[in-house]
Amino acid sequence: QVQLVESGGGSVQAGGSLRLSCAASGRTFSRSFMAWFRQAPGKEREFVAEISGRGGTTSYADPVKGRFTISREDAKNTVYLQMSSLKPEDTAVYYCAAQRIADRRFVYWGQGTQVTVSS
Repeated sequence: QVQLVESGGGSVQAGGSLRLSCAASGRTFSRSFMAWFRQAPGKEREFVAEISGRGGTTSYADPVKGRFTISREDAKNTVYLQMSSLKPEDTAVYYCAAQRIADRRFVYWGQGTQVTVSS
């Protein structure tokens, strides 16, 4: 059974930093894209960042470019999201997702971790 478990969320003041982790179990994802999404209250879930298998390529949503960094440690089957210069508009539930290689869809999801940024 595949499981993705996020951790590292919390409350922080604007300008602060947090590091989210997503530990996968049940299979390895070294060849899969891994990504972070977020959902703020009353809004749809949105893409934040993704990283290719083996970590060769990363991409970011415009609102987080230059402030967030996605990375992965395949030996631990874990992906990270380092968030810096946090803003109140970054407040959301952050979800980790893993791609199914067969169709390249993100079908594996974690339960989410809350990030709250106060001004």
